[in-house]
Amino acid sequence: MPSTPQPVTSPTNQPDPQYENVRHIVFGTLTAIRNTINLLHKLNYAEPNDWSKPLPTGRPNEIMVILTKRIRVV
Repeated sequence: MPSTPQPVTSPTNQPDPQYENVRHIVFGTLTAIRNTINLLHKLNYAEPNDWSKPLPTGRPNEIMVILTKRIRVV
């Protein structure tokens, strides 16, 4: 009985097992969040433009921002 050829999967279609996405969510005032984003930038952790736009939380003077970062896992 002839074997049925298996579909070829591209490496780009499969997740890289050495990397995972993590999501950071920061809540606070606009000033506190800007300071945190600037600090993480100075520490070479994330670029300021990598963060989401400020999103309202429904609480007075509080917003949130989200950063999704791909990190290497060992």
